[in-house]
Amino acid sequence: MLYSGDKDARPSIMQASAHGQRITVQDGKLRVPDHPIIPVIVGDGTGPDIMNAALPVLQEAVRKAYHGKRELVWRKVLAGEEAIKQTGQPLPDATLAIIREHLVALKGPLTTPVGTGFRSVNVGLRQALDLYACVRPVYHIPGVPAPVKEPENMDLVIFRENLEDVYAGVEFAAGTPEQAKLRRFLIDELKVKAEKVREDAGIGIKPMSRWESQRLVRKALRYAVAKQRRSVTLVHKGNIMKYTEGAFRDWGYEAAREPEFAGKVLTEQEVADKHGGKAPPGIVVVKDRIADNMFQQLLTKTDEYDVLATPNLHGDLLSDAAAGQIGGLGMAPGGNIGDHMGVFEATHGTAPKYAGKDVINPGSVILSGVMMLEHLGWDEAAKLVRDAVAKTIAGKVVTYDLAREMPGVQPVKCSEFGKAIIGNL
Repeated sequence: MLYSGDKDARPSIMQASAHGQRITVQDGKLRVPDHPIIPVIVGDGTGPDIMNAALPVLQEAVRKAYHGKRELVWRKVLAGEEAIKQTGQPLPDATLAIIREHLVALKGPLTTPVGTGFRSVNVGLRQALDLYACVRPVYHIPGVPAPVKEPENMDLVIFRENLEDVYAGVEFAAGTPEQAKLRRFLIDELKVKAEKVREDAGIGIKPMSRWESQRLVRKALRYAVAKQRRSVTLVHKGNIMKYTEGAFRDWGYEAAREPEFAGKVLTEQEVADKHGGKAPPGIVVVKDRIADNMFQQLLTKTDEYDVLATPNLHGDLLSDAAAGQIGGLGMAPGGNIGDHMGVFEATHGTAPKYAGKDVINPGSVILSGVMMLEHLGWDEAAKLVRDAVAKTIAGKVVTYDLAREMPGVQPVKCSEFGKAIIGNL
């Protein structure tokens, strides 16, 4: 059981401080106390397994990095199946209020039914909290088995627009009055040919705005400039969807030309025309690629790409495809981030058939915890965790998903993997 703020609910895995404090925003920046309260959504399925392995790793890294002067204070909040059982809602208002109050949270995987049931809690969190950027670093940890010859060439950060596109949830099922009304409007008022919107078709709306597109691209550009990355690539399908995907591309270039990025950013065309195709030192190059081409580029020219800025659907697909090149989602971190607020999460599913068996790989949520620590500005603790994960894997201490690809290696349990990482901090 995880810490819920109640003295009697403190877990055996750690002793949470009674002096937890809220993270705040001051002068446009996070102000992080030494004992920040971090809401935790444990997650469905294998969520409890991976969280009980991950939280002690993060806590011990903070203790070691700051000699006991800092501590993470966990506060359990409800979402998903447990929330439905206790409150009747998959995403209670109280959970949203607590995350808004504390600004930073850590989340396990949550169930999303296909075709029926409630809409995705993950999408609901992003929309309710205005977490407009899904940020997915994709990098290879030496020793992790991967299906490509040179997985070390992948060192990518994907910034995926999180609120619009087909994920906006504006859709109507075939056979409903709403679908019929919208279909008639499209045919009668907008003169869409009837055969393009068949009577038995479900209809979805794909909104993409300048506002959401540009603030996503700005976040990607700011990251690239701050981290001295080489390029930001706008990914789109603008050759077909000219007024949504094509607009995303155009709005992205508009953002790159804003005064904020003067002297820091050049387009690929400007580099070709004015600098002989070679970017000046310290310059971030902005370019664009068609989405389907981007998938093969990640395989054939992996090291040419550094930061991607994408609409919602393409980012979702590319994130998982890129993770597959470096060993899979078990080692893929992610965070949903707004201007200041961030919810960091395991990127894989709930794997219910493994729930409670203590076998699942907790690497994704542990590395998402690394992202959380970096978001707090606690880079020293973040580096300790990342290095310890690499050392543990190099020692061939891995869970079943990695061990089955490593001849002669016997898997360890989820909890044992977490303990081994702590031993290597």
